[in-house]
Amino acid sequence: MKVDHIKLFHFPATRSARVRWVLHETVGDDFEVETVNLYGGVQYGPEFMAMNPNHNVPVLEITWDNGERKHMLESAAMVALLADAFPEKELAPPANELSPARADYLQMLHFGGSWMDMMLWQIRIHEHLLPKSEADPHTIERYRSKFQNEVEPQLTARLEKGDFICGDRFTAADCVIGHNVTWAKGYGLCQASIFRRYLSKISKRPAFVKAFSDAREFTPVPPKESTVGSQFSG
Repeated sequence: MKVDHIKLFHFPATRSARVRWVLHETVGDDFEVETVNLYGGVQYGPEFMAMNPNHNVPVLEITWDNGERKHMLESAAMVALLADAFPEKELAPPANELSPARADYLQMLHFGGSWMDMMLWQIRIHEHLLPKSEADPHTIERYRSKFQNEVEPQLTARLEKGDFICGDRFTAADCVIGHNVTWAKGYGLCQASIFRRYLSKISKRPAFVKAFSDAREFTPVPPKESTVGSQFSG
């Protein structure tokens, strides 16, 4: 089957930006982007919830030429699928080989999409999204400490050996880890010069520029008129 249409449901600078990045790396500009007003609570409406009961972005809608449609909800899975679907772009070691390079690539892609992401998300919700009565300073302190003392040294060790997270070649794992490093910097983490060097290198990619072209529209704190706080469940 051939793909007839790809649509990304997106909000600036969030996890959907990493998917937008890999889409520009693979299919160029041949996809549709719909911005979801998260601070307006659109993600809690019945139409969006029918598509994504997790009420978040990204959602990647793929329509094939036979009319079949699939909604993907996990950003790391989207990144992995797109990288493997376009082997000529060389964003991932070959999927049909049980190689050290493939194992390392998948390890880092999922490290970024799960363990690293989880810490950043806990910091974000407790600092900016949860009501003051529910925000926990101990959780913030715990995950800031874990990120600085456990995650940053692992990334530093890798970036001391190569320009990218899996060595000297850019891979789709950099779309996940690179996005997380930009996220971390916004919270005062990943401040060492090695991370500035890494971001300087990946941010020169045309696909990165396009994916984050709307990043200035993102604000970490919802506007005062937003009602999303009463609906947010973590």
